[in-house]
Amino acid sequence: MGLRFTVLASGSTGNATIVQGDDATVLVDAGLSVKKIEELMRERGVAGHHVDAILVTHEHSDHIKGLGAFARKFDLPIYANEATWGALERHVGQITADKRVIMETGETVNFGGIQATSYAISHDAAEPVGYVFDDDDVKLSLATDLGYVSDKVRLMIEDSDVLVLESNHDVDMLRMGRYPWNIKRRILSDIGHLSNEAAGEALCQLMTDRTKRVYLAHLSLDHNLMDLAKLTVNNVLESNGFFFRKDEFPLRDTYHDRPTPWDEVKKR
Repeated sequence: MGLRFTVLASGSTGNATIVQGDDATVLVDAGLSVKKIEELMRERGVAGHHVDAILVTHEHSDHIKGLGAFARKFDLPIYANEATWGALERHVGQITADKRVIMETGETVNFGGIQATSYAISHDAAEPVGYVFDDDDVKLSLATDLGYVSDKVRLMIEDSDVLVLESNHDVDMLRMGRYPWNIKRRILSDIGHLSNEAAGEALCQLMTDRTKRVYLAHLSLDHNLMDLAKLTVNNVLESNGFFFRKDEFPLRDTYHDRPTPWDEVKKR
């Protein structure tokens, strides 16, 4: 079967993604209330008791809001590196020792045939990570909350069958927006978020003949629009020699308030 996944929600209001293999279901981040996570999961035919583990990217509230409560409700192990555990523990309530799993950055863990590998990213958190999922010859990469795409990140996520990549903001919308300058400066920095243009530039290096689809994720509600993000990214790709027919257009939407359709990442 390979892998299949659904981005339950993506953005500053909350993030959560389900990744499934033949014998395991993994939740990446739990940045919404338990009620909302369960509601979004039901829309895709998944229940909390189907989940085998939760992987955490970093400790910001839009990634861990419902983490502790969801893990306790369904008696789930939480995987995060030691620095992230140190930063999030006071926010998630009591987690028993057997459910508090250290997964250091760069480590690979097998979940019922799904190989999950974490990799370091640049963001203003304790030790933030992204995740790459492999099932035999299939590769799915999740890459959001990136200040920039370093060479090490590129080596981890290039040549993915499917890539979920941050396209957080339009730079002009952000500069003219209502945020105070210190927040704007953080977002624009190397420990902030990828702009639409930066996402397009990154894709020029990340996409190969193997790449089937790219999901644009973690869009700002205040400083971006999905149509604008897709237009900007596509323009950058075209200016660098990537051209697609409309029926082959590889860019896909994510949403802050509803899940994406199931996407099966099949073997080549």
